[in-house]
Amino acid sequence: MPLPSQARVPVWIHAGVAAALAVATPAFAAGPQAAGAKEAQVNQPSDRYQWLEDVGGERQLAWVRERNAAAEAELAATPQFKKLEGEIRSILDSDAKIPAVEKIGPYYYNFWKDKQHERGLWRRTTLEEYRKDKPKWETVIDLDALNKAEGENWVWHGANCLKPKYERCLVALSRGGADADVTREFDMTTKSWVKDGFFRDEAKGALGWIDRDNVYVYTDFGPGSMTSSGYPRIVKQWTRGTPISAAKVVYEGKPDDMYIAAFHDDTPGFERDFVSRTLAFYNDEMYLRGKDGTLAKIDAPNSANKSVHKDWLVLELREPYQAGGKTYPAGSLIAAKFDDFMAGKREFTTLFEPTQQSSLASFTWTKNHLVLNVLEDVKNKLSVLTPGEGGWARREFPGAPTFGTIGVNAVDADESDAVWITATDYLTPSTLSLAQIGEKPEVLKTMPTFFDASTHEIEQHFATSKDGTKVPYFLVKPKGLKLDGTTPTLLYGYGGFEISLTPGYSGSVGKGWLEKGGVYAVANIRGGGEYGPRWHQAALKQNRHKAYEDFAAVARDLIDRNITSPKHLGIQGGSNGGLLTGNMLTQYPELFGAVVVQVPLLDMQRYHRMLAGASWMAEYGNPDTDDWKFIQTFSPYHLFDPSKDYPPTLFTTSTRDDRVHPAHARKMMAKMLDAGKDVRYYENIEGGHGGAANNAQLAHMSALAFTFLWNQLSDPS
Repeated sequence: MPLPSQARVPVWIHAGVAAALAVATPAFAAGPQAAGAKEAQVNQPSDRYQWLEDVGGERQLAWVRERNAAAEAELAATPQFKKLEGEIRSILDSDAKIPAVEKIGPYYYNFWKDKQHERGLWRRTTLEEYRKDKPKWETVIDLDALNKAEGENWVWHGANCLKPKYERCLVALSRGGADADVTREFDMTTKSWVKDGFFRDEAKGALGWIDRDNVYVYTDFGPGSMTSSGYPRIVKQWTRGTPISAAKVVYEGKPDDMYIAAFHDDTPGFERDFVSRTLAFYNDEMYLRGKDGTLAKIDAPNSANKSVHKDWLVLELREPYQAGGKTYPAGSLIAAKFDDFMAGKREFTTLFEPTQQSSLASFTWTKNHLVLNVLEDVKNKLSVLTPGEGGWARREFPGAPTFGTIGVNAVDADESDAVWITATDYLTPSTLSLAQIGEKPEVLKTMPTFFDASTHEIEQHFATSKDGTKVPYFLVKPKGLKLDGTTPTLLYGYGGFEISLTPGYSGSVGKGWLEKGGVYAVANIRGGGEYGPRWHQAALKQNRHKAYEDFAAVARDLIDRNITSPKHLGIQGGSNGGLLTGNMLTQYPELFGAVVVQVPLLDMQRYHRMLAGASWMAEYGNPDTDDWKFIQTFSPYHLFDPSKDYPPTLFTTSTRDDRVHPAHARKMMAKMLDAGKDVRYYENIEGGHGGAANNAQLAHMSALAFTFLWNQLSDPS
């Protein structure tokens, strides 16, 4: 389940680079003790398992420990499990992984975890050193040492460093990996915490630099200061040397808004301040804040993703937009001169317009150019746009990789036209290149192989959904596979929040599944972003069933091709993907031989009353209204029928998940267990929404899932 975009504190690492360099199992669209659920609706039927919504209660945790012990006894007691867990842990801890970096001033920073540094090191080096096979690193913050000294369990959430000298950083740390965190000021010259510096208590929110002595702060200021979604409702300007209680209100949203934030753009020559009001996913307002504190609304559609870079306002449209006598289709990227737009002009240039096969994956600015990353049938293609007196010039990106998933991010948009480029697919380890636009990319790093990929090959197929829609999916299968329907096959999916699933190298999947001879498939179902806003919007609210019909169509296609059969076909998904697999479990049980449901939503009658659930009503609807008529058709907790047969199931979640409440998994487990179904459960005490707080925990949970799936789907002989 994603965070609202404004909730993503500026971090030390580019998300695109990080995703391309990952070696773990597929990520879920990745604070203080998770709060309990809000009060139930007056008219809601009695729920005998609602007591499990008390996250940290003694009785509840005793129930969790009992379930965990049963799962461990079944899955984790064998030498084979220990071997797999150790192999995955060695992959995650490998010194040979590519250290993704972010340029901060003259240095290149990386956050690194391995066996000796379970919580991690924030470290830096020079570009000259980084080019070497074994760079010399200077440790800036040792999180394991900090935890030992303070008796804490901090998990790294990122650092926001003040331009142009980069002498001070605002470092975010989370207890156990939850979304809520603290922010502490750090002195980069002495590599020490600033005594009496800026400090934000544990909550969802952030601090952001304005200048050395002023920050924006949006956090929990006390009763009434958070939205119904559990995010900040008020943003203030806080001056050094004064108590946070004296901070001055910049903007105050409404209780039913989603997230309020402000940020300072410190681009040289274009310094500006902005306020962001997120009403819901895909619905936000943006304001320019004047020197006197007045706010001027950027009068662009609420549904558009809005960004300002130097002279330009760029809009990524999610709905058609009429401006200047023209209509720009949904999925387009358009640009106008920012000052002209604020003065009332509506003259836009179309930078990208989607087709039935293409969508905009991302874009990144360099000093003089804009690089577009486009998906064409879930395959990346890069191009370069350059603004000039005569308009925007367009050309292909010279030397761009021609295979797999490509990620591109600027190295330093203020100072250079250099970009990082990553390339990977399911069988090819990631490469990291450095490219000056206009020149051939220089390969800097190549990840080693973590499993034998020579035995498998990648294919793309299209399944036909119930309404005739062609749904792409990727297939990683053994070469020369005998099509007799007996091959253990793992199908993964997400299908929500306009998040695309593109090919990526996973050492865990390779070691835990492919090397055993299994087939791995990834479904690009509606609800995702593979074909832009239209693909996402096709499965919203009352059309949610289309995402599940798509996934079922992919499953049937795998079966019809005799790649596998229901008793050999397993599925896995987390967060919104956990809602997906929960619906597969309850609506299509005959198609599957095993189901893994991770950090899921399942009780869709109460999801909006638990933790951050209210923020997702734009995706699913509001159960307190007539929306419940369609929501109940995809609420696995209510669709469960004790008289039906269901495939063996594993639920996993985290006590520290303060985004998706662990009670979803707890209650579904309890209901199925009481009905005598073949079900097991594992709840990690740390880990937040990602499920694990360090590599050891991640390896353990990955090994549990792979062991369960292989035990259920493989031929015992």
